[in-house]
Amino acid sequence: MSGAAASLKSSASELDLDRPNIEDYLPSGSSIQEPTGKLRLRDLLDISPTLTEAAGAIVDDSFTRCFKSNPPEPWNWNIYLFPLWCCGVVVRVLILTIGWIIFLSTFIPVNLLLKGHDKLRTKLERSLVELICSFFVASWTGVVKYHGPRPSMRPKQVFVANHTSMIDFIILEQMTAFAVIMQKHPGWVGLLQSTILESIGCIWFNRTELKDREVVAKKLNDHVQGADNNPLLIFPEGTCVNNHYSVMFKKGAFELGCSVCPVAIKYNKIFVDAFWNSRKQSFTMHLLQLMTSWAVVCDVWYLEPQVLKPGETPIEFAERIRDIICARAGLKKVPWDGYLKHSRPSPKYRERKQQSFAESVLQLLDDK
Repeated sequence: MSGAAASLKSSASELDLDRPNIEDYLPSGSSIQEPTGKLRLRDLLDISPTLTEAAGAIVDDSFTRCFKSNPPEPWNWNIYLFPLWCCGVVVRVLILTIGWIIFLSTFIPVNLLLKGHDKLRTKLERSLVELICSFFVASWTGVVKYHGPRPSMRPKQVFVANHTSMIDFIILEQMTAFAVIMQKHPGWVGLLQSTILESIGCIWFNRTELKDREVVAKKLNDHVQGADNNPLLIFPEGTCVNNHYSVMFKKGAFELGCSVCPVAIKYNKIFVDAFWNSRKQSFTMHLLQLMTSWAVVCDVWYLEPQVLKPGETPIEFAERIRDIICARAGLKKVPWDGYLKHSRPSPKYRERKQQSFAESVLQLLDDK
């Protein structure tokens, strides 16, 4: 009983960290008093300009918190564990090296010599991509537990998942050869995208090209109609979030007129933080961090397919799917567009959010 009480107390204190304390933003000696009469929003903003500034600060804080990496305190360097850790890193490098040798020595002949046998070539390429992803997971000492039925190839279905890192794709791909929609990357990742991953039907886009949206939308519609195409996987947040929060889902995946299969991914940070903070490290360094950690531990839930309800808009459908994923993975919903991570919010957008915050405070005062 005492354990349950301690757990509830811990959960409550965690929620308090995300709940803004208005008192902290008021001048010293000030406090929120019980309203003596009916307050209007204009009155509230006029008598407390500090509150407006507080709204802006809290808006920025709650947004940046979604993309903040909090790696656990390193403990690899214990004198007793250090030799074991060194051996583990050497073994992981060998595993990944052997995996690439096997993959390339098989994939290249299959791709070149089976041009006239499309079905056989496609089947072998799917299996080989799953194989190399399994080698990647093994090189991180991945401990992945999958829940629910394994995805199958069916027309008119799309899988959507929360997004923490590009390794989400690798972890899902080792079980099922998904065709994923993904941002086009430079360097060696871009080379893999344009050669190996295109063989399983992946679709690429460039966030800076507006014309790409129409082209990608058409490719998505064409892909979900094909019975022999690999299951389509989309990360509707559009950016990596730190596995504690969930930002708004883009509605494109929910306008295809097909069933949507939610996938919830939750990482355990006991050994390493799997969040890829692309503004602070390259994907190569991110992989190196994972390979030099003790293990990558996570759970994956394949949840029940959902369809658009009568009278439900694609945006409402997207929010309903986000609710399902957040409830299963224990994520906190926030009303932010993840693309703001790549460009600072405009003054007009910030003003709108500040106004919304002030209205919520007024509502709280009225409720009291």
